[in-house]
Amino acid sequence: MGSMAEPRPELRNPWVETPLNESAILSKAAGCRVFLKLENLQPSGSFKSRGIGNLMLQAIRKHPPHWPIHFYSSSGGNAGLACVTAARTLGYPATVVVPLSTKPMMIAKIRTAGATEVVQTGATWREADKHLREEVLAKDKNGVYVPPFDHQHIWDGNSLIIDELASQMHAEKPDALICSVGGGGLFSGLMQGLDKHSWDAIDVLAVETEGTNSLYSAVAANQLVTLPSVSGIATSLACTRVAEKAFQYGRRSNVKCVVLADAEAAMGCWRFADDERMLVDAACGAPLALCYDGRLKRVLPGLAPESKVVVVVCGGSIVTLDILAEYRREFGYIEKMTTSDEGVPSTFSGPNGQTNGEKSG
Repeated sequence: MGSMAEPRPELRNPWVETPLNESAILSKAAGCRVFLKLENLQPSGSFKSRGIGNLMLQAIRKHPPHWPIHFYSSSGGNAGLACVTAARTLGYPATVVVPLSTKPMMIAKIRTAGATEVVQTGATWREADKHLREEVLAKDKNGVYVPPFDHQHIWDGNSLIIDELASQMHAEKPDALICSVGGGGLFSGLMQGLDKHSWDAIDVLAVETEGTNSLYSAVAANQLVTLPSVSGIATSLACTRVAEKAFQYGRRSNVKCVVLADAEAAMGCWRFADDERMLVDAACGAPLALCYDGRLKRVLPGLAPESKVVVVVCGGSIVTLDILAEYRREFGYIEKMTTSDEGVPSTFSGPNGQTNGEKSG
């Protein structure tokens, strides 16, 4: 197991302790006590601030004070934004190389966050990453590569979520933990933290979407697999192959891999916005969707009204009001067919409520 960075006095952690809120609305919808670990409130807007921030602190500590480090990321999504945000906090430059497919909104966010430069090249992330490693980093002897998820320092940083949970729940362990899985950095850090606190027997739901289910596929095949392609709206989860560490954790008996449709992930986004007044992207909407329409108890039938379930609200920046409105137009049919959460506000505000009028709660 790795170690946490001990920041120099002039440095401050580029992440924050996030609230743990018990949600009355999601608890009513799920039929158990639902607690929200609000990683969407991190400085970069996602949990990535923890792991990537810790990796960058570790890199700084390896060098003499005031060494001219320059950080480099090849992520046009949450990891790149976390790298730039942390670099600004720590007082170092950061460059992000992104594929040509990166949306203008994300490029604007990365630049506004303080990127020294944003370079667009390559049709895919792998091509952009190859350019960064072979062309850009090769020309900068002070360059430090910041991977998006597959590194021990990243897992160490993400494991802090469990340290905070142990304090916020007053050492009362939850009955279940729900998180999304892309490359496996968040999942691996959470599992590491659970082991540290001897919470390794609680149920863990590792949630992916159809088209991004690399962990589910690996566990089903009992070996690491590389998906031929990834697809769907949860672009933050679009990783063809999970980290080896995530695969090993995924094989544990207390872990259940759950795969949801794009429509369910989209529904989780707009219902969470209606119920909790927070915007999250589809990668985060997927685990939240489990709280609605009886999905959670179908996956974990042993849950009782007093059971405590923690959902890691991982955050994400690939979301706008227009995107949520488009989700509703495209995927609203799912609620017309399935919504059954009587008395939950988003039942009335969603497509089903709008179509069928008021329901009795």
